[in-house]
Amino acid sequence: MRNYFSVFVFTILFLSCSKKDNSDIIPPDSAIYTLDCASAVATVDNNYTGNIDVPYTGGNGTNYITGTPIASTGVTGLTATLQEGKLTNGAGNLSYTLTGTPSDLGTASFTISFGAETCEINLQINELPLSQYGTPFTGIPDTRDAVIYQVNMRAFSSSRNFQGVIDRLDYIKALGVNVIYLMPTYPVGVLNAINSPYCVKDYKAVNTEFGNLTDLRNLIDGAHSRGMAVIMDWVANHTSWDNEWISIHKDWYMQNAAGNILSPSMEWNDVAQLNFSNDSMRKEMINCMKYWIYTANCDGFRFDYADGPPNDFWKQAIDTLRNIKTHNLLLLAESGNASKYKAGFDYIFGFGFYYNLKSIYSNNLSVQTIDNFNNTEYDGVLNSQQQVVRYISNHDVTNANTPLELFGGSAGSMAAFVVAAYMKGVPMIYNGQEVGTNYPLNIFTSVQTINWNQNQSMEDEYKKIIAFRNNSIAIRRGLLASYSNANICAFTKEYGTEKIFVVSNLRNNSISYSLPTIVANQTWTDAMNGEMVTLTNQIDLQPYSYIILKK
Repeated sequence: MRNYFSVFVFTILFLSCSKKDNSDIIPPDSAIYTLDCASAVATVDNNYTGNIDVPYTGGNGTNYITGTPIASTGVTGLTATLQEGKLTNGAGNLSYTLTGTPSDLGTASFTISFGAETCEINLQINELPLSQYGTPFTGIPDTRDAVIYQVNMRAFSSSRNFQGVIDRLDYIKALGVNVIYLMPTYPVGVLNAINSPYCVKDYKAVNTEFGNLTDLRNLIDGAHSRGMAVIMDWVANHTSWDNEWISIHKDWYMQNAAGNILSPSMEWNDVAQLNFSNDSMRKEMINCMKYWIYTANCDGFRFDYADGPPNDFWKQAIDTLRNIKTHNLLLLAESGNASKYKAGFDYIFGFGFYYNLKSIYSNNLSVQTIDNFNNTEYDGVLNSQQQVVRYISNHDVTNANTPLELFGGSAGSMAAFVVAAYMKGVPMIYNGQEVGTNYPLNIFTSVQTINWNQNQSMEDEYKKIIAFRNNSIAIRRGLLASYSNANICAFTKEYGTEKIFVVSNLRNNSISYSLPTIVANQTWTDAMNGEMVTLTNQIDLQPYSYIILKK
């Protein structure tokens, strides 16, 4: 594994003070007694832009001007420049702006002077800056406007690789998608393993099963050229048993009293549990995330099993990633826990919504129970940008059962998808559900791949539903009002002058639905075919049918 250790706060190796005449920079009446070299701190970002703050004592309250840039010696290429300011009466800090690019790993030395005081600071450069591949994508959608498409390379195409996805980027775009989510692209461990893509052997390498780095870059470039963002899948909680970290950093893993490394508590015995009390492990994990933003130009991450690592780690990671100002990242937690909003995630998973919807179909649970999750899944949101990702399929659930099996066939699954896509949240589609794939897509073996010609009419229906969502500000931003009953999911969405009424029969029998007065006895437009519809006080719905009206 390549070793690039990020340092946001540089290690100060050696500092010394001596007297030096600096009267050409500092006005004669600016004076201090001492520079507190032992407390000097340098803080920089990934591109080595930041500050060196040097405490002083004995300030006399006078102004001082910007200094001359001071070039580093040893490791060259960096400069420190004193910023103008005013000495406090007593103690304060001198701030030097740090810029440039280090020429090598090693020690960069600066001789920093103020008046007759000189401070020698040596900074350890542990990592050369990550160079940005390509141009950061500027077409990232507003978080509320995302339509996410999950890609499982092992099942997506007959070639089972990146090229198979590249060949169908136009298809994904035509579906109405603006965010592609790639399942893990890293080498899979073989020790104690079951061939799970979530068993990561090397966080900074590409799984040769799918191609190489150039292929991954071509996929992301191709998506960007078509106006789609790409997020990668990140497995932070655990690694494979043959990950290099185990042999060189055993302390980065949880261990029992005998010193044996543990698996996660869920008995995932193919992986080893990381120790989030270890600060060095945290920093390198975050550094590995940054690596892909720069090296592959990806647009964010879906974080696997986000309930495993503690929230303070996620805040540390997200704060660091958000500091990459050249990228507007999308960050999705595979968690139904609303505490993840506070950590800074854009999205959490609608686990509660999904399993509740499943029970509506399988156990005749009241449809009105959906309303509970429209509230609880948004508890703790810090702003309207934070959203719940809702779905009727993903790699976990479809590993055993398809949406057709769980949600009443083609018609029933479409009625369910309308609710997931329109009611309150951001829709996610798992590759193949839109063509009615009627067999599990196993993530471990990929015995079968998707038959893209299986159900053209269903694909067309998905396109219509997604297209209307993409064109309706009311669906994506509007105020929700629910009029559901035990069998029917019904709601309005309003934004400005646009009003939408959606009614979806989640039962496999015909039902007469009494319309709420707010929509009854009015003329609407059918959003799917453009025809005018005049409502009375009641509407008759066929099994698993839905109607989408607008005005």
